[in-house]
Amino acid sequence: MIKTAIAILNWNGKDFLKTFLPSVVKFSNSSENKIFVIDNGSEDDSVEFLKENYKNITLILLEKNYGFAEGYNKGLSKIEAKYFILLNSDLEVTKNWIKPIIDFMDENEDVAACMPKIKSYHFRENFEYAGASGGFIDKFGYPFCRGRIFEITEKDNGQYDKKIEVFWASGACFFIRSNLYNSLGGLDKDFFAHMEEIDLCWRLKNLNYKIMCIPEVEVFHFGGGTMPKTSSRKLYLNFRNNLLMMYKNLPEKKLISILIKRMLLDGISALMFLFKLEFSYFFAVFKAHISFYKMIKKFKKKRQFLQKKVLKNNHKTVYKKSIVFDFFIKRKKSFSKIIF
Repeated sequence: MIKTAIAILNWNGKDFLKTFLPSVVKFSNSSENKIFVIDNGSEDDSVEFLKENYKNITLILLEKNYGFAEGYNKGLSKIEAKYFILLNSDLEVTKNWIKPIIDFMDENEDVAACMPKIKSYHFRENFEYAGASGGFIDKFGYPFCRGRIFEITEKDNGQYDKKIEVFWASGACFFIRSNLYNSLGGLDKDFFAHMEEIDLCWRLKNLNYKIMCIPEVEVFHFGGGTMPKTSSRKLYLNFRNNLLMMYKNLPEKKLISILIKRMLLDGISALMFLFKLEFSYFFAVFKAHISFYKMIKKFKKKRQFLQKKVLKNNHKTVYKKSIVFDFFIKRKKSFSKIIF
């Protein structure tokens, strides 16, 4: 069994593979590492490109697009390794990007998953939206990062170079112990895409494992590879999956009150989209809530199963206030102004 499997999920991503795969090959050259590309039923010629140009990379071919979550689950089920690295196809890695994180995990058995510092491929002095220097959520389930709150990304001046425990690690570059990934059933396939890594991290934290950011490792993310940030489909998935994630993982005593307050906040968001005549976003929020109600019965069984296994549900990496209030009312635009 190899020690570290670098798994790249591909869907019609030939251009990204051409641009970013060379850095992965160049900086992952070790007898302990092996690169896999899991193809999610691509309809372009990316598979042919890989077969012709990267004969040393192992291809795992899926018959259709299963989405981010189930695509990884199906692909990783065919890989035996101590550690999985889930790596976006639009991410540029740097020299010695694997060893510091794997060494840290080797030395700390209570750490389930890690991420590096993620910066923007286009604006290389800035943090990138999808993870920055470690992910958190507030008491209403809104995610934010050390270096990114909502759409505002900070410039990296070394202010977040400390190795810290976080609430979630970004799926763009996600290091995890394979035994834990497998024992928890991996990413939740019903999410399809978006928020699934936060959900997985929450499940791990409820089992009293730690999630860490190791910012001495720095990578660069293109961002929005398969779904642009402005996509109403992406907005729909983010709103729906956030509700599903909270329903699965919140402790019983907080579940109803938090969900009701969150639904009110989502309603305000929908009205703001309506006032700005952004009708596709308004309907995306509405559709997300309808979909959530339809999925409750199925997710109730998941919740009951998960809650029986909870060892810890009071997490210090959950911001006990509202990031929405702090950002929009108190005008706190940087993570350093947020006091946990």
